[in-house]
Amino acid sequence: MNKVGIIANPSSGKDIRRLVSHATTVDNNEKINIVERIILSAQALGVKSFYIMPDTYQIGYKAEDNLSTLGELTAQISILDMEISDTLYDTMNAVGKMEELEVDCIVVLGGDGTSRAVAKVIKDIPIISLSTGTNNVYPEMIEGTVAGMAAGVIASKEFYVNEICFKDKRIEIYKDGKLLDIALVDLVISKNLYVGSKAIWNVEDILKIIVSRSHPASIGFSAIVGCKMIVSKNDDFGASVDLTNNKDKIIAPIAVGIVKPIFIEEPEIINLNVNYEFISKEDGTIALDGEREITFKAGERFVFKITRNGPLHVDIVKALEIAQKNGFFRIS
Repeated sequence: MNKVGIIANPSSGKDIRRLVSHATTVDNNEKINIVERIILSAQALGVKSFYIMPDTYQIGYKAEDNLSTLGELTAQISILDMEISDTLYDTMNAVGKMEELEVDCIVVLGGDGTSRAVAKVIKDIPIISLSTGTNNVYPEMIEGTVAGMAAGVIASKEFYVNEICFKDKRIEIYKDGKLLDIALVDLVISKNLYVGSKAIWNVEDILKIIVSRSHPASIGFSAIVGCKMIVSKNDDFGASVDLTNNKDKIIAPIAVGIVKPIFIEEPEIINLNVNYEFISKEDGTIALDGEREITFKAGERFVFKITRNGPLHVDIVKALEIAQKNGFFRIS
């Protein structure tokens, strides 16, 4: 049976960056609407079962109730039986259960942080990541209907996954030989001493940025590197830049509606699977995909490594193009 998992983070897009930039908000009612559109388009393409992460706003239950009331629901919706904590562990636990259920594809609604939580535990299930967060680089801004169609193509099992998916890069953080955590897009080393509200926004505190991808068309800290050097998702390398020396000055979009000058050194290429060592000279924090997660003391040693151990990511446009060329949308 064709099965699709849906993870909709009710907390995405509500961090402190909403207060210090000009970002818009995707509220939870709109997330319900997006989930409904994903379900309707995927069931039209043959998906029979949906498994949805439970949450404090009851996004899955409300979507199911709305579609049932309208008489539009023909597939089966199951809200996962799990305790919720309103933290990233809900996402991680939900992915684990979807792995056990052997869903064919997981659609993720959230920001970079939500996708990172998925990436921490997912194995081989392809994901579609939709942007409902703040400074998103990893998730895509794409209509829920189109995302549901792509999920239907994957769930049909009529196409080779390797044709329509690609393996993402990730940044791995090691200490004392042990994997501490990961980032999908960027790792920011800051002299800010406290995790606090988690989200990092003060450029003056940044010592170094490491990226798996960078582009001036992005928003956030990877865009700082991107305004100096473009690193695509397909490049088998990442980059590191130092912000402590006044060597060169660029202008970059560090947040929504905020474009400002920044001093930056020339980027240093970091090839895949190569250890990049960092020894701290002062106390500080490490932010992963925009959220401060790791504190450190002066003299501590970390090793960062960029690998292809990230999620299997659906190329939505390519999936639909291949489906069309093979007559998938034709009704006999």
